[in-house]
Amino acid sequence: MKWNVPLFDLDYNEQEENAVLEVLRSKWLTMGEVTQRFEEAFARMLGVKHAIAVSNGTVALHLACLGAGIKRGDEVIVPALTFVATAACVRYVGATPVFADITSPTDLTISPASIEALITEHTRAILVMHYAGYPCDMAAIQQIAQKYQLKIIEDAAHAPGAALNQINLGAWGETAAFSFFSNKNLATGEGGMVVTNSDSAAERIRRARSHGMTSLTWDRHRGQALSYDVLELGYNYRPNEITSALGLVQLSKLEKNNQSRRDLTAYYHYTLSQLLPEIELPFKQHRGLSSCHILPILLPPWADRTIFMNMMKSLAIQTSIHYPIIPDFHAYRTKRLSRGTGNLPNLRAIAPREVTLPLYATLHPTQIDSVLRAVQTSLKIIQHKTPES
Repeated sequence: MKWNVPLFDLDYNEQEENAVLEVLRSKWLTMGEVTQRFEEAFARMLGVKHAIAVSNGTVALHLACLGAGIKRGDEVIVPALTFVATAACVRYVGATPVFADITSPTDLTISPASIEALITEHTRAILVMHYAGYPCDMAAIQQIAQKYQLKIIEDAAHAPGAALNQINLGAWGETAAFSFFSNKNLATGEGGMVVTNSDSAAERIRRARSHGMTSLTWDRHRGQALSYDVLELGYNYRPNEITSALGLVQLSKLEKNNQSRRDLTAYYHYTLSQLLPEIELPFKQHRGLSSCHILPILLPPWADRTIFMNMMKSLAIQTSIHYPIIPDFHAYRTKRLSRGTGNLPNLRAIAPREVTLPLYATLHPTQIDSVLRAVQTSLKIIQHKTPES
């Protein structure tokens, strides 16, 4: 359908068009020189030694787990409130995801207290996800990791350009993964990046990205190798040059667009507080510098979320849910596949109330006004039809 205000939109113009045309004219489409430049630029931005471009954010998470040495029989503590890929990547390497609670209704990131309560002799890592681009409590999580000799892996899909204590998110853990899906702050359609400061992890990730091979097609094209060996089981997780070219342009816009998202989020929060104080606002107060990837709100307890979202749809305002609780998915209900599913009191209290409103860098405040008028209208109608409210 045609939305008056969509959930997300792209900041794309002739810069992206020209970058793609340059790749097409070069006649080299596979991972090559443009990808190398994108990796180098991303590593500089983040302040890490290694950035390895891949075909999407999910495989970035898979390789981040491989690079951190997670293996069959291990347990990895993960947030229950995240996209399913965060847990799936743990299962890809044969390990078990253990689901931790959120901190509170005002902080939807993983709870350090919940993490510590879930640690067993099989726990090998904590996989944090910086929900909506807001930093997790990394100081507390680092203390726990050091106490129990655990590795930290970051799902930074929401958080390019976000930071905590002047350290960029993605630079806190052993490894980290970024996504460049179409709705992300840095969007290339598909695409992802694995980052690390570990030379050994980077070497393994690079090999695994391309079938475990010792040389690449690009190396042979440049005459730097005639053949190759295969050192271990690998995958075809290579990016293409068009994706990397788009990534370079989007990276150059990231700081400006993140600041736009912060300004728009501040406008949302101020206006919602004035007009609709019955709506709770996660992250109105938060630690660190956020990338403000999405705008989550918590509906009043009396408001039925499905009715609300359908009413917003009837007013041509797109909304979403971030996210359904992973342990409730059919594929994760088996105890053999996951653990920690029954102890999520904070998340279960707020999950039915979470709705995500439109947010993107080119959104105009007048569009936000339209969104909020629709929110007001929808809640008034629901309240009128709900006598007990």
